[in-house]
Amino acid sequence: MARIKPQALLQQSKRKKGPSRISATTVLFYLLILTLVGFFLFASYRHWSNRSRLQAESHVSISEGDISSADSKRSDLPGYAVLNTSKGSIIIELHKETAPEVVDEFIDLCQKGHFKGMLFHLVIKHYVIQAGDNHGAGATEDWNLRGKQHAISSMKHEAFMLGTSKGKHNHKGFDLFITTAPIPDLNEKLIVFGQVIKGEDVVQEIEEVDTDEHYKPKISIGILDVTLKQKV
Repeated sequence: MARIKPQALLQQSKRKKGPSRISATTVLFYLLILTLVGFFLFASYRHWSNRSRLQAESHVSISEGDISSADSKRSDLPGYAVLNTSKGSIIIELHKETAPEVVDEFIDLCQKGHFKGMLFHLVIKHYVIQAGDNHGAGATEDWNLRGKQHAISSMKHEAFMLGTSKGKHNHKGFDLFITTAPIPDLNEKLIVFGQVIKGEDVVQEIEEVDTDEHYKPKISIGILDVTLKQKV
């Protein structure tokens, strides 16, 4: 067997025990991988963060848009109604902010011609004039007369206010009341949804007509038609 020289054994031992060297190319490769992973994580964070912010802003924008749309729809409704009566015109400013549902119903009925030809069938001086369906007028007359005893005791319910009776209305049950004096007793009976701004003299002229013992006018006085207006 051939003998290995000591110098060759020493060199062979150094090659086995010496630390292995990592090339510069390998180091750069791993650095590039770490850089790409870090960039990907940062980009993902930015993407989801911006998406969450945009969704939140979009939700707020939609909510504000709904409110704006509702406000715009409300402002598009007619703000005034002109009651053309056989005694003259009465201009009403509608309270569409404080009684929106009643104003909506009133406008709808005006557009359908519900009030055309409607008679004022109850006239109580210094109290109220009423137009509408006079079926069952006795009950209405009763509470009107009871309220009249305490009519001028408060300013809660002003004169020349337009209202309708509370409760659900049937097709013909939307009656109209115009007060001719401050009447607090009607606060629990009527929903006020408008105010006379012109034509108080016409209301007073209707109020002064002769009536029978049941407060029914002896001559026919009615609403010829109702005109809706945005401005007057």
